[in-house]
Amino acid sequence: MTVKIMIRRKVSADKAVKLKDLIMQLRAICIKQPGYVSGESLKSVARPDEYLVISTWESDNAWKAWLGSKERSTIQDQIDTLLGVKTEYEVYEYRP
Repeated sequence: MTVKIMIRRKVSADKAVKLKDLIMQLRAICIKQPGYVSGESLKSVARPDEYLVISTWESDNAWKAWLGSKERSTIQDQIDTLLGVKTEYEVYEYRP
């Protein structure tokens, strides 16, 4: 069953360009992963310091494989260091 991963981040204006670069690096690797379906990056209109990444995966297992990969964690560690907080993920599945 397809899952969607919600990743919210708050970033100051002076760090936004670096965050965007790191997210693009993640996306470049992510799209090659088994089970990856799609992803999008959004910036809040009401809160310009808030960003949301929505990532779609074929299954929770595919997401967990990516989550545990060394390639992802290397870049993710840079993001967490840049923002000063550990990134949190919320996993959602489709329910009719």
